Amino acid sequence: MAVKTFRRGLLLPTRKHATEGKAVELAPAPKQVVIPINQQGAPNKSLVAPGDRVKRGQKIADGAAPGPMTVPVHASVAGVVKKIEPRTQSNNTNGPCIIIETEPDAAREELDFMPPLDPFNCTKEEALGRIRDAGIVGMGGAGFPTHLKLNPPPNKPVDVIIADGAECEPYLTTDEAVLTEKPDLLIKGLRIVMKITGVNRAIIGMEDNKANLIPMLEREIRLSDYPGDIQIGLCKTRYPQGGEKLLIKALTGREVPSGALPMDARCIVQNVGTLVAIAEAFTLGKPLIDRDLTVSGGACKTPKNIRAPIGTLISDLPGEFMAVDYPKLRKILFGGPMMGTAVPTVAIPIQKNTSGIILMTAAETIAAQEGPCIRCARCIKNCSCSLSPVLMNTALEAGDLDEAVAIGLMDCIECGSCTYMCPARIKLVQRFRVGKQRLRARQLAQQAAAAAKAKAAESAGAASIK
Repeated sequence: MAVKTFRRGLLLPTRKHATEGKAVELAPAPKQVVIPINQQGAPNKSLVAPGDRVKRGQKIADGAAPGPMTVPVHASVAGVVKKIEPRTQSNNTNGPCIIIETEPDAAREELDFMPPLDPFNCTKEEALGRIRDAGIVGMGGAGFPTHLKLNPPPNKPVDVIIADGAECEPYLTTDEAVLTEKPDLLIKGLRIVMKITGVNRAIIGMEDNKANLIPMLEREIRLSDYPGDIQIGLCKTRYPQGGEKLLIKALTGREVPSGALPMDARCIVQNVGTLVAIAEAFTLGKPLIDRDLTVSGGACKTPKNIRAPIGTLISDLPGEFMAVDYPKLRKILFGGPMMGTAVPTVAIPIQKNTSGIILMTAAETIAAQEGPCIRCARCIKNCSCSLSPVLMNTALEAGDLDEAVAIGLMDCIECGSCTYMCPARIKLVQRFRVGKQRLRARQLAQQAAAAAKAKAAESAGAASIK
């Protein structure tokens, strides 16, 4: 089997040895869960109030206003709603959360799941509705609503579905665990997506450090009786191979145009964990209420892959199951070390898109002062998107957002390769994230000004008629 890849990128130390090959362990039922109301899409509103008793799987929040971007949130345990209040979340912002105190005897047994639904004998609208009702979003990190991704507009036909099992971030091994432990559900979820989209070709993309899993996956593909062509695409272990655009390039040779989406290259990419959640939503009627993730790092005494209810705090897990070496702990990351977000405490809830929590020691972190750019061009040489990070940074420092966009700011996937390679330790990717935030804020201000102007013109027109 030919091993494929993309141009540029990095050869990183994988640091997966602590959890590689380990089975996923079921976390003990927490005493409470802190479930963010808004984990993706448009804003939600709570459907419960303090004092309400809820079942595991019950819908507790949904769209504050009707719209395609809304995705509901469900109770991950059975218990009583104690509070609805702002809490710090993994993006370092405070947002409304529903705090549920669990009832130990009913934490996982008292269920409010949906009835099973045959995905191969229902309409496309019913299938997409089930995925939305299950609250499924991309579990690779982005958290984009899955029902939207699987319903591209008619003018953007898709002919390839890619299951993303590359898992290129150091430390993380949950996608490998999915490929190892749930190949049947993975293939079923992939078949469901093929049925919904009407696509007859699919590729399971993974890096060659997981090549030993190929025979098992091929066996599951043979056992599946749904028509369609499913292949396995092996890629070099290279960062950031798991990025949508780069995986598409490696497996199909197609280029996603600047400012475009995978569907513009006739592809849909879904994380392997998302595909398993889709299969469970149809076969079990189970909403997305549990999350597989890796907890690792030098300050974690018990590194492992775990399955925990959404809203679980690592700080609430018993020490014999999850032990943290607090004297050595210097940095906490939600996600991997390249694209993850540093947070101030372990008392932050696991969300639908939490792929890992990395507890790092001083030896695993870099806390160097920024120096002046020496124009070495390493950031350009290693940019997987063929951009010029140094020029984007210069434009942002000058306050020229339009110039930064023209150079390629919005095409940056924030993989962190430029920051990793910069000898001056310039925090390039962080500056690009801030630049995008400034751009979005400017666009919102322009839209508000245009709306106010239109309203004023309408009022003036009405006054002149009178």
